[in-house]
Amino acid sequence: MTRARRARAPIEPAAAVPEFTPIRVEPAYRKVATALLARITDRTISQGDRLPPEMELARQFGVHRGTVREALRELESNGVLKRERGSKLMMVTRPAHGAVGAGVSRALALHDVTYQDVWEALTALEPPIAAAAARNRRATDLARIEAVAGREVSVEQTPEFFRAVCDATHNGVFMLAHEPLLQMLVPALATLIEKVPQAAARIATAQKRIAAAVRDKDPVQAEEWMAKHVRDFRRGFEIARISLEKPIGAGS
Repeated sequence: MTRARRARAPIEPAAAVPEFTPIRVEPAYRKVATALLARITDRTISQGDRLPPEMELARQFGVHRGTVREALRELESNGVLKRERGSKLMMVTRPAHGAVGAGVSRALALHDVTYQDVWEALTALEPPIAAAAARNRRATDLARIEAVAGREVSVEQTPEFFRAVCDATHNGVFMLAHEPLLQMLVPALATLIEKVPQAAARIATAQKRIAAAVRDKDPVQAEEWMAKHVRDFRRGFEIARISLEKPIGAGS
């Protein structure tokens, strides 16, 4: 008598397995730069400290000297390191606000940021900055603000006034946050001042009112006049027929 065959259960298809994230492969110099930057960021290596020689760093990381040199070059280009004249050692430093702002400005332009976007950001940032400047300014800050406000309005003078007011806040976040916005506006300021005859006079008046409020340590007036100043700028761009909806940096 033959043994009855046992019925086999149907084979179910395997459940779909989520794909794995590709492993990121970085050049050795980038890993060295990342490790150095982590020490600098957490203040294990402080501003003004000098790094060991390239050969010593190569020994510690277990890499070739050329790899270390490439990592140091990258950090130097980012403003984190610098080599003082007459020294072979790299020193830790802080990136200048202008350098940081330039990098962010380029990124914003690549993301098709418009003048409208920038004005909305300035409207949110600049009035509170002026109020903080009125509260926190020192004698040297006031002297700088009044000196800039006393100069003829120009493409260079106008953003410098904003910077002088912002520096008087002594708030590092404010200083870094508004710098890229100012840099994005500079190319259009020449057109504004040229095409709108009344623009220079209105800018000068607003600057003097803001400077007076900062002098008197009056945050309410400083904030109100800065808000008006930013609104006037926007209106000037409209009069000059600079499209607020066009991405900054786009051709005419």
